[in-house]
Amino acid sequence: MKLEVAITKRIFDLCAERNITINKLATLSGLQVGTIRTITYGKSKNVGTRTLLDICEALDITIFDFFNDDLFKSRDIEGSY
Repeated sequence: MKLEVAITKRIFDLCAERNITINKLATLSGLQVGTIRTITYGKSKNVGTRTLLDICEALDITIFDFFNDDLFKSRDIEGSY
């Protein structure tokens, strides 16, 4: 699985657990809706660490919590170049 796909899935899963929309996540994180949509629609191949941290803070989790999911435990995760 591509890393950006795993990140997108994790964001959707966390939003679903909290019953919030992508628009609400943008508001909570202080990010533009377009930024969140670029990530979640797979157009962004490289999510910035600051952006990911903002998303985590909005979801009230740490970066460790974000990546501490079975999605990221596979050795088959591959990045885009």
